[in-house]
Parts: sequence; C-alpha cells; structure tokens
Amino acid sequence: MATPPGALLAETATATHPGQKTDIERQLRAQLAALTGGLAPDDYARAWWDWYLNIARQPPKQAALARSAGEKFLDSWQFAARAAGGAPLAPGGEEFGAAAWSAWPFNAYARAYSNWAAWWRQALAADAPDPSLTRAQFAGRMLLEAASPENFLYTNPELLNRTAAESGQNLIRGLRNWLEDAQRLARGGRTPGTEQFTVGRDVAVTPGKVVYRNRLIELLQYSPQTPVVYAEPVLITPAWIMKYYILDLSPRNSLVRYLVEKGHTVFMISWKNPDTADRELSLDDYLELGFLEALAQVRRRMPQRRVHAVGYCIGGTLLAIAAARLAQARDKPLATVTLLAAQVDFSEPGELAVFITPSQIAMLEAMMSRCGVLESERMSGAFAMLRSRELMWKPAVEQYVRGERPGLNDLMAWNADGTRMPCRMHSEYLERLYLRNELAQGTFTVRGRKVDLARLTLPLFVVGTETDHVAPWRSVYKLRGLTRSRDYTFLLTSGGHNAGIVSGPVHPKRRHRMLTWSNARDALSPDAWLVRAPLFAGSWWPAWQRWLAGHSAGRQQPARRVGARRGSAGAKLGDAPGSYVRT
Repeated sequence: MATPPGALLAETATATHPGQKTDIERQLRAQLAALTGGLAPDDYARAWWDWYLNIARQPPKQAALARSAGEKFLDSWQFAARAAGGAPLAPGGEEFGAAAWSAWPFNAYARAYSNWAAWWRQALAADAPDPSLTRAQFAGRMLLEAASPENFLYTNPELLNRTAAESGQNLIRGLRNWLEDAQRLARGGRTPGTEQFTVGRDVAVTPGKVVYRNRLIELLQYSPQTPVVYAEPVLITPAWIMKYYILDLSPRNSLVRYLVEKGHTVFMISWKNPDTADRELSLDDYLELGFLEALAQVRRRMPQRRVHAVGYCIGGTLLAIAAARLAQARDKPLATVTLLAAQVDFSEPGELAVFITPSQIAMLEAMMSRCGVLESERMSGAFAMLRSRELMWKPAVEQYVRGERPGLNDLMAWNADGTRMPCRMHSEYLERLYLRNELAQGTFTVRGRKVDLARLTLPLFVVGTETDHVAPWRSVYKLRGLTRSRDYTFLLTSGGHNAGIVSGPVHPKRRHRMLTWSNARDALSPDAWLVRAPLFAGSWWPAWQRWLAGHSAGRQQPARRVGARRGSAGAKLGDAPGSYVRT
C-alpha cells in the first residue's frame, strides 16, 4: 500500500522508537486530537492517497467518471435554465421533496447538489471491500452531508419562509439555544428537555433494592410483582458504555418491569461511571468484579438455582467470555445465555471500522492519558458522525435556525446521559477484540487462560437488529459458528441497536424473524437464514419470555420480599436504582 506524503513524518517517528509511546508523542497526539475532533488525520490522508492511486491505475474508470461529470454538469445547467423561466420543477431527491424546493433558484441549488453528490458517491464506490476506501467513503459522506443546501438559511426555502413568517424570531430563539448549549458545554449540565426524565422518578422506577456494591458495580434485585415466580433468576449484564436503565425506561418501555410482571426474579448490574481514579480498570476487572461477582451474589441469595444470564452490547460480549470460562468449571451455574445485539466476532464490525485502526487507537490513548478516562462526549460524537445528517445537521438546523427544541422521549433522554470509559479497559477492548479479534480467533485470555467459545453448549438465545450500525446483525449472527450449542435460537428484530432492543411488549411497528436449531452441526449463511426464518409481527419480547419460561425447570414458587438480611452489610445500601447510575 502506498504511503501518502502526510503520513511520512508519523511513520518516521514511530520507526525511530518502535513499540514506545513517549510522553511527548502522547501530548502531541492529544493536542492534534483537540483540532481534529479525535480523528487520526494520517488515516484519512492515507485513505485519500490510496483512493487517488487506485483511480490513477484505472484509465477506464477515469473515463467513466469524466463522462459522468460532464453529463451531470450539463444536466445541472439545463435544469437551471428551464427553472429560471419560471416553471416549477422538482429537483428530485428524497430530502428535497417539499413543494418549496420546486421554486427558483432553490430547485437549481438542490439539483446541482444532488448531481454533485451522486458523482462523488460514484467516484468513491468500491469494487471490493477495502478498509482504506471505507474511510474515504466515510469522510466523503461527511463532507457531502455538511454541504447540503438543507443546512443553510439562504439556500433553504423552508427556512427562509419560516424566518419571514416569524419576522426573524426563530433566529433569535436559535441564538438563545446556541448560547445555552455553549454554556452547558463549558460548564457541564443536563441536555435541555432531559429534566422531564429524572432517574428514579420518571425512568428506572421499577421497585427494587441494591443488594450488593463493590468499587465497580451495584447489584439491583427487583421486587416481585406476582404471587409466584419462576425458580431460576435472571441476571442482566448491560453495557458499561451506557447507563443500565435503557432496560428500565418508563414503565411501558421497561424490559425489567415486563419480566417481573411475567413472574421472573430479576437482578441487574449497574456499572459505576468511572473517573480518574479508575484509569487502570481492565477487562479482567470488568469480568471478575463485574459479572462473576454479581453471579456469585445472586447464587448466595438463591442457592442451588441456576441462572438465566442476559447480556446487552459489550455486556453481552463480556457474558460470552464469562460463560465460556464457566463452562470449563465443574459447577455449572448458568441455565441459559441470552445475548442482545452483542458481537463476539469483530472481523466485520460495520461502520465502526472507520474508528478502529492502530493510529486511531493511539489517538484515543493519548486523549485518555490526560484524565484517565474517555469522556462520554467523545463516544457520542463518534456515533453521531456515523449518522451525521440525522444526528448532527438536522438537529442543528432545528434548534439554531428554526429555533425549536426537540421533544424528547425516554430513550432520547437516556441517550443524553452518557458514561465514561476507563483508559486501560477501553484500549484493551479496542485492541484485543476489535483490532486483533482475539475472542473469535481463540487467542483471548483471562488471567493467562484462553477462552474457548466452542465450550458453550448450553441453550443460547441471540438477538440482532436489522439496522444496527454498532453491532451489525450479520456480525452478531457469527456466534452460531463459534459455539456447540444444541439449543440455539437466533432472532432478528426490526429497528436499530437501541430502539430495536427497547421495543416494549406491544409495538405496532415492530416485526421479527426467529429460527431455532436443535443440534450443534447445522448452520446457514446469514442470507439463507433470512430466507428461511419465518416473519412475525410485533415485538420480540413475548417470544423471548416464552423461551425463558420454557427453559425454567420445575414449578413456580411463592415470591419472597426483596431486601438484605437485617444486620448484614447490604442492609443499608438503599433502594433501586441505586447511587452509581446517578453519577
């Protein structure tokens, strides 16, 4: 692969001190990150250089692009000439469908932009998967979405009409919104509108107790809502890149409430939001102080009962590691494992791949080295860039030009309640799982012992979501080929990484496909599975709950009041949702 001129200095510096990251190098990277928003510029310089060389080696493609450019330039001029005559011509394109875009000169702006954007997409199209070209496509899409005439007052007729109708009051409100957000960014504080969703009052309100606490987790046990309950408890391990209460939002969207109302005894891990003192927390710590300690506490409270373990996102990845490790032990504490939008094979991480390179990880490590954590704003900013039109430019136009604050729902308010990542853990997670794919390759170790996913033989229920850009469903699906479960169900639900999982028990816009294997040998490609799996209307929650109930042994037993024994260490830990979720 050719090296762009802009990357030579960085490569020379690395070659001078192989394997070492000096304080000066980290400081320079951190200063550079402040200018680039955390992106590694050498990655994108190399990507554009490779794209240029690829085009230079293909004269037929050069000719096709030149012909296409001429055709689109001519089309833009001809359209502008017709539109200038006063004919109301629609420019085409989904984003320019409103009637206001059919008037001169806005239809000409939109048509020229659509042609320009189409040409760039053609120029950046790949004949085969190429990580470098993927980054060029990402950067190109970011530039195209930023340059849309939708985003600017004087090229957007809808914004001009609104401004004229309100005599500019929308711009005054927009300026006020911008100043409020700038002050909040400088001083910290809650996102406007989230005050309607206070933790413990409006969300995370399912009754329960904190029954255990250590330096990393609080373990919540929820109060039974039925006179009898299933004998086996459910232990949920959420991701620590998010607050746990995404699974306990307002009552109509709470997976926890749904489970306890169906007669399940539910425990939930609530992760501490780390600070500088936690910079050395590792993946091993999250396994041992997190899931394994929580599991031990559940079994102390409910002895001789196996546990239905559930993991979401990276919490599901951690659960898969733990379950494979426990499979080697004499005691078998788990009854089943459910993974929600969780990857174990990171060879195809989807759109997040643009952020997973050695240079990008070095940039993140330099940023984290200053304060020991990765701030939540960096995480949310990265995800926003993947959907910049919907998550960056449209909200900015709404709030700062139209002067309208969005009406938030419980999921949106949760999304604004971010968490931090400890430096050591986050680096290990990116390098060992994403970059080297150790878990799927069979080289991942915990305290020096290899983790073998093939030892997973217990019943598995795996959920993917159709439009997930964090854990693409085809990547989630790969777990089937890495385990030997004779009772394996894969379910694909409509929606994305968060909204697809938090679907509520009744959701008229949701659908799901589900297929179960009863042996460890049969497998299908993702596309073949998609054809064969039957389609069902509605939320996936009832299907999963029936599966849980069907894998619960014995009769139901009388429900018991939740609470620590009087005089025990856990007697004064308080009610759910606990204290860690509020930090």
